[in-house]
Amino acid sequence: MYEQISSNKRKSVFLILFFVALIFALAYFFGQMTELGSYAVIPAFVIAILMTIGSYYASDKIVLAVSRARPVTKNEYPYLYNVVEGLAIAAGLPKPRCYIIDDTAPNAFASGRNPKNSVIVVTKGLLQKLNRAELEGVIAHEMSHIKNYDVLVQTLAVVMVGVVVLLSDWIMRSFFWGGGRRRSSDRQGGNAGNILIVVGLVLAVLAPIIAQLLKLAVSRKREYLADANGALLTRYPPGLASALKKLSADKEPLEVANKATAHLYIVNPLKDLKGQMNTLFSTHPPIQKRIEALENM
Repeated sequence: MYEQISSNKRKSVFLILFFVALIFALAYFFGQMTELGSYAVIPAFVIAILMTIGSYYASDKIVLAVSRARPVTKNEYPYLYNVVEGLAIAAGLPKPRCYIIDDTAPNAFASGRNPKNSVIVVTKGLLQKLNRAELEGVIAHEMSHIKNYDVLVQTLAVVMVGVVVLLSDWIMRSFFWGGGRRRSSDRQGGNAGNILIVVGLVLAVLAPIIAQLLKLAVSRKREYLADANGALLTRYPPGLASALKKLSADKEPLEVANKATAHLYIVNPLKDLKGQMNTLFSTHPPIQKRIEALENM
């Protein structure tokens, strides 16, 4: 379990650093195609910071409203409250607020900008279809997302995608308006300037696709990490493995889920993508690989 946790942390850090390098590269090329030069990095990161702050404080309220989740009391679902309270104590965290989605498709997710403002959301179907050990495995997985600040990491990834797309659009507009093309050619001189323009345009076209793939890769690595941390929390990997088997076997669609919120859930609530290439565009790792990793623990 400790090896799995360390490996996933390293991979997540690497992906975020690659994201940052991509933004720097785009900002550099944008600066070369305009009069901003190296100062182009400044507006890029000002925008990134402003977008991050907005997403950081409003993301939990937005996702709860979109998912039609409602708060529940201890009297209404004491079974759920007992599991959440016990695992919060084990994790050394404040007890998250409990919400429920009135849907019989089994699923769950966590949200909130930090442990003090966290929520755990489950569907009615999850409580109906899982036994105690399986429910503890799922809640431990979501508790690990909270402890690892995964919501913040995901918010950062989404914002970085937005910055990459914005910079790519600026580069393309600068080229087609003609001013950026002339300035870059004049600054670099002759063939070197033309090569720089071509490289900048290719990067501007490919960067949004690369950024989206990076965001999805970050999401998948955080799922593996939460599985490993959840197993460490309960000391019973078979509980979560069994829950994942049930969730993957259940084909009932979750009505309130959409592409914007799909990455939050413990399993993809949308139609699973098939094939190796399509796996790149999935928000979740293959269920079977997650189960195998838990069983190997």
